[in-house]
Amino acid sequence: MRIISYNVNGIRAAMKKGLMEWLQTNPADVICIQETKAEKDNVNHKAFTDLGFHDYWFSAQKKGYSGVAVFTKIKPDNVEYGTGHAQSDSEGRVIQLDFKDVRLINAYFPSGTSGDERQGYKYTWLDEMYAYVNKLKKKYPKLILCGDYNIAHTELDIHNPKGNKDTSGFLPAEREWMTKLFANGWVDSFREFHPEPHRYSWWSQRFPSVRLENKGWRIDYINVTEPLRKNLKDAEIYPDVKQSDHCPVYLDIKL
Repeated sequence: MRIISYNVNGIRAAMKKGLMEWLQTNPADVICIQETKAEKDNVNHKAFTDLGFHDYWFSAQKKGYSGVAVFTKIKPDNVEYGTGHAQSDSEGRVIQLDFKDVRLINAYFPSGTSGDERQGYKYTWLDEMYAYVNKLKKKYPKLILCGDYNIAHTELDIHNPKGNKDTSGFLPAEREWMTKLFANGWVDSFREFHPEPHRYSWWSQRFPSVRLENKGWRIDYINVTEPLRKNLKDAEIYPDVKQSDHCPVYLDIKL
C-alpha cells in the first residue's frame, strides 16, 4: 500500500494549483489530506471519484477551517469519524479507516501559533491523542498515524533550531511528546530510510524565499506501530509538489 499524507492548506485552492493533475500521475493508493477548509458538498468531489478514489470527508463545524479527508483506491472495511473528544471532533481533526487488520489514522494536529489559548489546547489534544492511540493499540496492534503533527521532533527536523527554540512547533514539551510516542512502540517511518538532514515538509509563506532556500520544518509524518516496522518498504518527501505551504510525505508499506 502506497500512502501519501498532505496538508493542502485549503483543498479548493490546491485544486486550482494542480492537485488533480498531480493525482492523475498515480502517486499513491491512499491519499490522506489535512486542512481541507471545506465540506464535501462545496467541492467538486466527483473529480476524485473519476480518478478511481473512494472519498471520505470529516469537516469542521466552523466553515473554512481545519478538516480532514481520505481518497483511497482500496475500499476500506470500516470508516470512523473522530475520536469521541468533543472539541477535536467539532474541528474535524481525525478520520480513521480499517484495511483488514491495519487501522490508518489521518490526523490534523492543532497549531499553537495563534497564542497561549491554542497552545494550551494543543497540549490537551496531544494528551488526549496519546491516551487514545495507546488504548487503540491494544485492539489494533497495527496502526498507522499520519498527518500534519505541527511538531518538528529533533534539531535534524528544522533548519534553525536555536532560533526557533521558543517557537510553537518546536517547544520542549511538544518535542518530548514525540520522543515519548517513539519510545512507546511507534516508528518514524521516514527516518527508517533517511537519516540525512535538510529534509523538510513545510516552509513559511510569510517569506517566499525560504522554500527556495529550503529553510523549512519537517512536521508531517507517517508513523507506524512496531509490528509494522518490518513491513516498511520506502518513505519519501516530495518538496517539488507545490500546491500548498506543505508538501506531500510518502510511505510504501507491505500489508
